[in-house]
Amino acid sequence: MDFKEKSEYKFEDLVKIVKILRAPGGCPWDREQTHKSIRSNFIEETYEAVEAIDTEDNDLLKEELGDVLLQVALHSEIESEKGTFNIDDVCDGVCKKLIIRHPHVFGNVNADTTEQVLKNWDAIKMQTKEQKTQTQAMESVSKALPSLMRSSKVQQKAAKVGFDWSNAEDALAKLYEECDELKEAVSKGDTANQYEEIGDVLFSAVNVARLLKIDSEHALYDACDKFIGRFSKVEALAKERGIDMKSATLSELDSLWDEVKIKE
Repeated sequence: MDFKEKSEYKFEDLVKIVKILRAPGGCPWDREQTHKSIRSNFIEETYEAVEAIDTEDNDLLKEELGDVLLQVALHSEIESEKGTFNIDDVCDGVCKKLIIRHPHVFGNVNADTTEQVLKNWDAIKMQTKEQKTQTQAMESVSKALPSLMRSSKVQQKAAKVGFDWSNAEDALAKLYEECDELKEAVSKGDTANQYEEIGDVLFSAVNVARLLKIDSEHALYDACDKFIGRFSKVEALAKERGIDMKSATLSELDSLWDEVKIKE
């Protein structure tokens, strides 16, 4: 194969390596891959990059961004083999998008604040995507996003045309209302309605978080970590006192939980 090892590689080297891996005589695994077969890999690598950001681990972030970039190169090469587009077309497209959506930098539009920039961005985005209604803008929010994130983005789209609560207190009242409807569905044993009302409760909770300027995805992420941390302390406390968690009553376990919570 026409390839020489180097002490340092550039972007074009990555593209060439991927081509070699996908070519006849390359790697059997790489040659078998399709967009769908490596879809989960793309998601996994993205989340690992996000984790590196959250932990402020620069070495890990450098590595994980490379893994994300590899996924971009692989997907682009798959299409290049079909003759539809290649990695240069991908770069061309995103460069043109950035230039079009930043007329205050590359054109003669004035935008001195972040708010003005975002307003222009949304207007240009709707125009370039030929979205004539706000419903179309909502429908453009990817369904592959985590649902909390998607909910917040959909709500933001609605808010842009005034369809929004004026404050978090009003949104909180709606959350209580949805909780009452869920409670009623549970008391009636209406499983179909329970499913719908759970969705409404979660959607309403995201609305409250958004109006409080809290990222619901991050808040739930931290809540999971907090739960695991407290549970580990409950487990240790139970072991210390000779309590078998599997046979203990919920009241006993709840008492340990409250004890740990107070100590924190």
